[in-house]
Amino acid sequence: MITRLVQRYRRAARRRRADLFRRTITTPPGARVLDLGSEDGSHIHSVVPAGTDVYIADIDAELVHEGARRYGYHPVVLEPDQPLPFPDGYFDIVFCSSVIEHVTGFDKAACWNVRDTETFRRTAKASQQAFAAEIRRVGNQYFVQTPNRWFPIEAHTWLPAIGFLPRRVQVPLLAWLNRWWVKATIPDWRLLGSEDLAELFPDGRIVNERSLGLVKSLIAVKTAS
Repeated sequence: MITRLVQRYRRAARRRRADLFRRTITTPPGARVLDLGSEDGSHIHSVVPAGTDVYIADIDAELVHEGARRYGYHPVVLEPDQPLPFPDGYFDIVFCSSVIEHVTGFDKAACWNVRDTETFRRTAKASQQAFAAEIRRVGNQYFVQTPNRWFPIEAHTWLPAIGFLPRRVQVPLLAWLNRWWVKATIPDWRLLGSEDLAELFPDGRIVNERSLGLVKSLIAVKTAS
């Protein structure tokens, strides 16, 4: 029951986000668009108009090649923590949804072993700064969404306030919760507030995405000048 309700809620949130993208970002015919953390491209397919020249980029080779077969998109397999394989300003638009909080410099196995909060925060912040700089380098416009750190329900666990715990408590607690809670997760995320996102994208503006009257997620937006 919980899973079905949350999935319905997420589908509605994605539809609203797609509407916001279309209202905010100019997508001319044939625009070259990069979807970072694309998985199989299903999300971007519901966002951009037909005729857009889409590149789907992810560290999961199987998913991006599935997206290429399904939609005819350009598949790009990314190497973790490496520069994007494109020249400056190559894309009209970079789209990135619920990805940057996972760019922490630790893979899915290593993150379980990092129990020191400051070590994780310092490494994650540096990785996110490098990732944001790459988005700004290759994209003339961008639309970068991330869950709001201050929303009362943490997006990756569907639980309250767990993102504020020190990692020495958070990591073993998540390992235990994953045995029985409906939403399993990997502690590879560093959540961002509006000031954090503004620091990463100083040439953009921060748009609030609200739910139940609260700011559920944040979007860094740069539009065509």
